[in-house]
Parts: sequence; C-alpha cells; structure tokens
Amino acid sequence: MYDLNALLEPGMLVAHPSQPDWGVGQVQSNANGKITVNFPDAGKVVIDGSRIALVMVHHP
Repeated sequence: MYDLNALLEPGMLVAHPSQPDWGVGQVQSNANGKITVNFPDAGKVVIDGSRIALVMVHHP
C-alpha cells in the first residue's frame, strides 16, 4: 500500500476519516510519521500517520 500521508506538506488541507465533525484542517508539519493538523473544530491535533490515513481535500 502506498503511503499518501508521506505526501502531505504544510499548508495542505485534509480531513480525518473518522472525525468529520472536526472539519477541514490545515497541515502544520509532517515529520517521522507524525502529522500535526490544525482543525477548526478540534484545534491542533498530532496524528500518527501509520495508524490514520488522512484524506486530502482539494476544495474546502
């Protein structure tokens, strides 16, 4: 399986697949499989990229 989380860069927009109520978040950093995302309704969240596959959002 190809790891799409590895392609995420600061500024990209993403959604958490099991937390749609968090809204569309903006990637703050992506280092060593830990992705920090700022979600409008959940705040800053650090996600383990090996456990959660974030969904890229092209249009908020």
